[in-house]
Amino acid sequence: MPATVIRPVAIKIDDDTRARVKRLADARQRTPHWLMREAIQQYVEREEQREALRQDTLKAWENYRANGGLHITAEEADAWLSELEQGKDVEPPECHA
Repeated sequence: MPATVIRPVAIKIDDDTRARVKRLADARQRTPHWLMREAIQQYVEREEQREALRQDTLKAWENYRANGGLHITAEEADAWLSELEQGKDVEPPECHA
């Protein structure tokens, strides 16, 4: 597996934010550099998950529209799942528009 290439990137932040990062880094016994890398990594991971959820939602909406809006209600799903929990071998409810 090839080694990951790490390249420096400069960002511009105001003096107040820079001081806040420095105070927080000192409190965590880390460097401001470490703290900023960690913050960026967490942000990117969170936003990637958010985008994946958004894409899944759009696909589900398109599927719903493509199938004429066929669905079951939450109450119908709950009733069916309740019967399955009780060990009954029941068919799922019929979809309706």
